[in-house]
Amino acid sequence: MQLKIDYESGKIKDSEQIAIQRIQTFEPSEGYYLAYSGGKDSIVIRKLCELAGVKYEVRNAHTTVDPPEVVKSIINDQECNINKPNESMWKLIPRKKMPPSRLVRYCCEVLKEEGGEGRFVVTGVRHAESSKRSKRRHVEYDAYGSKSKKAIKEREKFNLMNDNDEKRKMIEQCVIKGKNILNPIIDWSDEEVWEFIKKYNLSYPSLYNKGWDRIGCIGCPLAKSSKRIQEFEEYPVYYINYLKAFDRMVEVRLNNDMETEWNTGEEVMMWWLEIENQAEFDYVDNKIKNLYKKQKEKAYGDNIAVMIHVERNVNTIKMNYTLSINAY
Repeated sequence: MQLKIDYESGKIKDSEQIAIQRIQTFEPSEGYYLAYSGGKDSIVIRKLCELAGVKYEVRNAHTTVDPPEVVKSIINDQECNINKPNESMWKLIPRKKMPPSRLVRYCCEVLKEEGGEGRFVVTGVRHAESSKRSKRRHVEYDAYGSKSKKAIKEREKFNLMNDNDEKRKMIEQCVIKGKNILNPIIDWSDEEVWEFIKKYNLSYPSLYNKGWDRIGCIGCPLAKSSKRIQEFEEYPVYYINYLKAFDRMVEVRLNNDMETEWNTGEEVMMWWLEIENQAEFDYVDNKIKNLYKKQKEKAYGDNIAVMIHVERNVNTIKMNYTLSINAY
């Protein structure tokens, strides 16, 4: 692991030692709320909490658009508690009357960030993940939801009055109800994460071996268009479900006399994937739909009745999350 200066002790320690020290320093009496996605960073955080010898409970926010491999591993994880959403992504989009976007990430607020209120949440957020996350700190306070303007303002009040002031504490209490957040590996590189995983021989999703560098919600608008297309080619059923959700969204907008430049789910998808050329979109659209058709035929064969029943009646909020990808 990379050697770094621990500014609390003034000693040179490796990243693992510093992360463990951070976790031990802020351990709450009731234990940490460990936000566990099943990705590489949360896998590392979980092991670090174990090594630190602190109390913690593993909590997963099921988004209904997680990769099946990750969902399956979480279902089989006896120590992981699953937070069930009140509605799936496919129902959320029509209700919000707009697709989730980089600027309006209502999906994160509803499907991922509601858990942990009043708790000390430990996460695997790292600077190296994105330019936006490069501004995050290893200890934060979230009163309103970490992506809201109010939350940003409160974090500034909590951490940023003068970060260089020697009188400031590493963590301070805020009377506003919310949650404290600890990001123990905030300054770790990708190489350090994988070095740690290999050191302790930790299991991780097979998608990383297929070239995926990050694993999150399928179709996340924060990812590049090419990345999202790659995800839909791997899991075409998600693409179909987004199209159906967009169709319903357009219908809701029209029924509410809202202005809209879209008439079909395909038109919304073309805009959402940031594809400007119609011929290019038609190629992508046809390719993914054909992949979906082949997967259906492989899964159900000639049993059309079973296929139709699954597609129409599977509820994503059921405990059998392995069926969530067929949520219509």
